[in-house]
Amino acid sequence: MKAMKKVGILGGTFNPVHIGHLILAETAYETFGLDYVLLMPNGNPPHKDIKAEDGGIHRMNMLKLAVEDNPHLRLSSFELDKTGVMYTYKTLELLKEQHPNTKYYFILGADSLFDLKRWQKPDSICKNATLLAAVRDELGKEKVKQQIALLEQEFQAEIYLMDTPNLSFSSHNIRERIKNGKTVTYYIPKAVEDYIYNNNLYLS
Repeated sequence: MKAMKKVGILGGTFNPVHIGHLILAETAYETFGLDYVLLMPNGNPPHKDIKAEDGGIHRMNMLKLAVEDNPHLRLSSFELDKTGVMYTYKTLELLKEQHPNTKYYFILGADSLFDLKRWQKPDSICKNATLLAAVRDELGKEKVKQQIALLEQEFQAEIYLMDTPNLSFSSHNIRERIKNGKTVTYYIPKAVEDYIYNNNLYLS
């Protein structure tokens, strides 16, 4: 019998990809012995004002530059290639249908566990993926563990905590720094920084 592949999924707008994203993906790969992690940019997420046609190519190009020297971080255009709003549950259902011998590990921030019930079809998400919750110091572990216990009971979920460094910046912060002429050195890979300036991104 063919062994199940273990594949992580890290979604997001990646606008732009930054060091925090890459550390999160690398930590999941190492901690849970994954075969690889898919970095999957959102095309038309329901919760953010961004469309696949607005910068999708640039976001993909930046991700490609960010992961090109890391064989276990891979780029996926799965959601970008779809039309209409893409919900997490639907992405996971389609992936499981296409790859039944793959076990998926969906990476999210531990704070998202407190909103999971409000996501579309959380039962389907928990059925089709193990959840890896990245917890930072400012979010108490005991509180998160209590929430995990509730979700495991309600949705028969499989959820694990994942320790990650406290990097208190976001893609929004990086866009603001670029717009205001501030350095983003070490916030993002050098190749991504060069791409942003060569293509005049985020300047207005």
